Amino acid sequence: MAEAMTGLHRSHRCTEVTSDMVGQKVTLMGWVQKRRNLGSLIFVDLRDRSGLMQIVFDEPVIGSEGFEKAESLRSEFVIAVVGTVQKRSAAVNENLKTGDIEVAAENLRILSESKTPPFPIEEGISTKDEVRLKYRYLDLRRPDIQKNLMLRSKVCGIIRDFMLKEGFLEIETPILQKSTPEGARDYLVPSRIHPGSFYALPQSPQLFKQLLMCSGYDRYFQIARCFRDEDLRADRQPEFTQVDMEMSFVDVDDVIDVNERLLARVFSEAIGVEVPLPIPRMTWQEAMDRFGSDKPDIRFGMELTDVSDVVAGCGFGVFSGAIADGGTVRGINVKGQAKMPRKKIDKLVEFARSCGAKGLAYVCVNEDGSYKSSFAKFMTEEEMDRLVQKMDGQPGDLLLFAADRFKTAVEVLGALRLNLAKELELYDPSEFAFLWVVDFPQFEWSDEQNRYLAMHHPFTMPYEEDLPMLLTDPGKVRAKAYDIVLNGCELGGGSVRIHQDDVQEKMFEALGFTVEEAHDRFGFLLDAFSYGVPPHAGLAFGLDRMIMLMTGADSIRDVIAFPKVKDASDLMTEAPTPVDDKQLEELSLKVVIETEE
Repeated sequence: MAEAMTGLHRSHRCTEVTSDMVGQKVTLMGWVQKRRNLGSLIFVDLRDRSGLMQIVFDEPVIGSEGFEKAESLRSEFVIAVVGTVQKRSAAVNENLKTGDIEVAAENLRILSESKTPPFPIEEGISTKDEVRLKYRYLDLRRPDIQKNLMLRSKVCGIIRDFMLKEGFLEIETPILQKSTPEGARDYLVPSRIHPGSFYALPQSPQLFKQLLMCSGYDRYFQIARCFRDEDLRADRQPEFTQVDMEMSFVDVDDVIDVNERLLARVFSEAIGVEVPLPIPRMTWQEAMDRFGSDKPDIRFGMELTDVSDVVAGCGFGVFSGAIADGGTVRGINVKGQAKMPRKKIDKLVEFARSCGAKGLAYVCVNEDGSYKSSFAKFMTEEEMDRLVQKMDGQPGDLLLFAADRFKTAVEVLGALRLNLAKELELYDPSEFAFLWVVDFPQFEWSDEQNRYLAMHHPFTMPYEEDLPMLLTDPGKVRAKAYDIVLNGCELGGGSVRIHQDDVQEKMFEALGFTVEEAHDRFGFLLDAFSYGVPPHAGLAFGLDRMIMLMTGADSIRDVIAFPKVKDASDLMTEAPTPVDDKQLEELSLKVVIETEE
């Protein structure tokens, strides 16, 4: 039978009680983690968000009625205990913060009883994610999840304190916005007042923060909720949180400086990790050439090598043909893996194909200096020697090659590099390696849409010296854009924005927008820019992803209180769900379900 807590007030959380308080009376409240009945004594581990405290129930102290209640306790009962702090009568538990003390109970109230939970409320459980997320309110009681969310709260506090001291203003931007589909798919919200019209949930506060710069607010930030209707991965959710900022009268170095100091303070104060400043920078081209990724993991080597000059015109048609078609041949040296079984190499070939490669060529450099290769018979001994030498191949090394268009070849080897590094344990998981990737291409070509798309967004400023190529050779234009990368994950990105009318018009033209289309989508921003806009730049980084990396979690689901699963559904609330016809009628909507013939 549940009791009221009338007259009781919690004096401390469990781990706020220390050995300096021996002899003091305390009132603790929380959940029963475990109960041990030794006959004359009952021990209960009481849990709250701070940790555990051992409670001892001794019948002469608590009385027969209290002792009988203690005997009825089960896991996850919510209780209140009044008692006296004392040194532990049994062995000290060095694994607990409160391992040298306990509370001798004098009064017990059962505030709420509990059914048997579907899984243990413990760290490191192997329960399936589907079960954990269905009972997320129980999963959130687990100490490891609670530590993640408490760290998240701490990080948000550090960010706010830093930004306010740097002169930033925290300003909220609208959640119900105009749909401007250029990039990921919008989540749409139908309007009841305007039948047939829709709002969009923000993919980012981009346009509004630029308008705030137009309005003279100088430095803006927001810990913003954002939404993207796209396929999910381990580090993606349909709704997510980003730390968003914008600054006026600045250039690239100013934005990078503020964010380096912000990251250094967050990592130092939150988890005791010192970030060496300045963070190294690498151009997009160098990152792709060396690592096959625009978000390279620099904790280990195994860098890509361009061997196109060595194999051009060689007898192996896959190599020479790729180069003749304007492509490239690149390789990675997997040191010491020449004896990798053929089955494993075949799996690497399949992995490369799954990444878009036509295949994967390899050379095993034997201990005696001879070669075992998938293509040696097509090349002369001299050609093979030059190739292995260019790859710095030593006895015992495994050399892997991809031949294709530049983007495909380097990205395949980049993915293979990460796959092998994880399997071969080539990096320290506890290391934090930051990197700025700068000078991105302004555009990327879309075969699907048969036009150039903005690699970041249509408001990114090109380098001034590249402006003449905007309409004549857009593929060569570099953007004043920058990404902050941590351990092979993109933490965030930003850019200097276009603030000149003529440059913005050329940008829209290069993207294939007519003047009418540009004004239809972004007219309110373009109109605002006609009233005097300062040069401005900004950045946003993903809070969820950063906390995931700080905690070492496998997924951002473990650092978000109520996450979705891969099909964007909520297993706990069962959202999304159908709505009744009356609601649809109010919104002037009708659902038509297509059925397969």
